[in-house]
Amino acid sequence: MSLHSTGIPVPADPASSERVSADIFNSALAAAGISAAWSIGALDALRDAGRLDVADFAERHDLDHPALREVFASLAHVGVVVRDGDAVTPGPHFAAVDRDKGFFYWLTRGYGELFSELPKLLHNGNRTGQFYRRDGAAIGVACRENNRVFFDPTFTPVIEKLEFSAVADLGCGSGERLIDIARNRPGVRGIGVDLSESVLELAGREVAEAGLADRVTLVRSNATELDASPEFVGVDLVTSFMMAHDFWPREACVASFKRIRECFPDVKHFLLADTARVTGVPDGQLPVFSLGFEMAHAVMGVYLPTLDEWDDVFAESGWRCADRHLIDTPANSYMFHLVPN
Repeated sequence: MSLHSTGIPVPADPASSERVSADIFNSALAAAGISAAWSIGALDALRDAGRLDVADFAERHDLDHPALREVFASLAHVGVVVRDGDAVTPGPHFAAVDRDKGFFYWLTRGYGELFSELPKLLHNGNRTGQFYRRDGAAIGVACRENNRVFFDPTFTPVIEKLEFSAVADLGCGSGERLIDIARNRPGVRGIGVDLSESVLELAGREVAEAGLADRVTLVRSNATELDASPEFVGVDLVTSFMMAHDFWPREACVASFKRIRECFPDVKHFLLADTARVTGVPDGQLPVFSLGFEMAHAVMGVYLPTLDEWDDVFAESGWRCADRHLIDTPANSYMFHLVPN
């Protein structure tokens, strides 16, 4: 242990337990800082301009200057930015964190309350009924960003080759997928299905702002327990992204997929995408998102299937897997192209 010029003890060995403990603590603050910096537009501004003046940005956006300065201090600690007083430039890890910012928003905003209540949620006596809370609207925002960055590059080339007149998106979130489809296919009708009221409110605002309220309908329903509806007749494309695990355990998944086949009698294609449970990776080598994704769902009591566990579900539920697209980030992610048997 050595002394900084200020008299603060600083661990000299970067591998020391004291330094590691400090880095864990400071990295937790950096995760919140990344989420906040993205929310207020600071990450975008820094990326676009290559430099940001903290005082100027705070004044222009009516933000507290000292608080914002400390947000950037947390980002500087982990190499996301480099600071020289109020002058901030991208650091060596800026590009990766800018790409992954949706994960940090998911963690700190979408699931922040769940993780803050973790000690209570570990006790079996507290795990009854709806025993946890999460921010559905924030999760919708995070999923929209992660979908755009990681899933769209796989989804877009596939959907461009398909002919369809109506699409239903199960677990539609913010509605961005339906909005994009409707913009690119002027004659296509869209139906968004989600259980969260806050998410549907967000989607409703997004659809209205896009001027598509006459073509995109939003339905509050549990995608895992669908009932037939006249609106579903004529839907020939069904999509569901980042919620396939909600259909499990296996018996429930088979039943849900049979119900989807029945509720959409005209369906020709079902594009199903999500992230599977990672297996065989040492604890210290887990990639971004995997640990948070698996830990959050374990706390909620939600089973996450592995890729291999999907193999025989489709045939049993009336579907055939016409194609399987693997996605590197998030790790063990996929998009299955299913067609009716």
